[in-house]
Amino acid sequence: MLNIKTWLNNYFGFTKREYNGLLALMASLLLVSVLPYFYSIYFVKSSFVSNEEEIALKELILVNQQEPSYYSKVRNQIEDSEATPATLFKFDPNKIDVAQWQKLGLSAKQAQSIVNYRNKGGKFYKPEDLQKMYTITPEKYQALLPYIEIENTSFTNKFEKKTYPEATPYAKKELVIVEINGADTLQLDEIKGVGAAFARRIANYRSKLGGFYKKEQLLEVYGLDSVKFAEIKDQVRIDIANIKKININTAEFEDLKNHPYLKHKQINAIVQYRKQHGKFNSVDDLKKVAILTPQIIQNLVPYLTF
Repeated sequence: MLNIKTWLNNYFGFTKREYNGLLALMASLLLVSVLPYFYSIYFVKSSFVSNEEEIALKELILVNQQEPSYYSKVRNQIEDSEATPATLFKFDPNKIDVAQWQKLGLSAKQAQSIVNYRNKGGKFYKPEDLQKMYTITPEKYQALLPYIEIENTSFTNKFEKKTYPEATPYAKKELVIVEINGADTLQLDEIKGVGAAFARRIANYRSKLGGFYKKEQLLEVYGLDSVKFAEIKDQVRIDIANIKKININTAEFEDLKNHPYLKHKQINAIVQYRKQHGKFNSVDDLKKVAILTPQIIQNLVPYLTF
């Protein structure tokens, strides 16, 4: 110890006080490092776990490692100890009460659990269903199986294939030829591929238009695309005599405002041109209204009189 002290003094210049402090620090570090080890050995084990408790814990671990059947055997022994001596008789598990279950040799708890299952809507559809009840041991089920009689008249066996009334075959529409300018919605509905909704749309558009002068105008009906048009075009015909025409020289704004081929600005231009230049004598006079394009005039001609 004196040699260490001399060496420290020679190389580090420690005083006696500093040397004593260094020894105290080293002793404290040593104590802190070994204290948890001694505490776990001598205090924790002796204070919290007695020899008896340690033995009980080992036994519990061994019990938990046993097969699951161990627990079912213990449960069955408890239930069987509460059960009354069995008097076997023919029975329907969907009908007998707690007392009758007990008469068959079940305990009160076993009997009540089966009745509770039925009260919640459970049913036994075949004798084998009884073995699904966890309260019935395999041995008890085998003893009861010859006496089970289930009536099938009160409810349909869930495993039977249910039969339903034969569906009425859908009446296919026969192909008809409908004149679409004079037909009402019921007649339009007879066209294969045209239901009630399309029948109403065709009738409404025809009313605004004044009638159809060619089949291709059906493509202007909302929702009627080229596929639908191809399906129905051979089932319709057009009588241009049924087209409602407009006298362009007497028509006012209200008479033209709903026509699909004219916008409000174009209608005002027609009325103003007529007031300034007089009546229209032919289609050529319509061409003088600058706001009317050749396509609009071509679409309007079948609906106009001069």
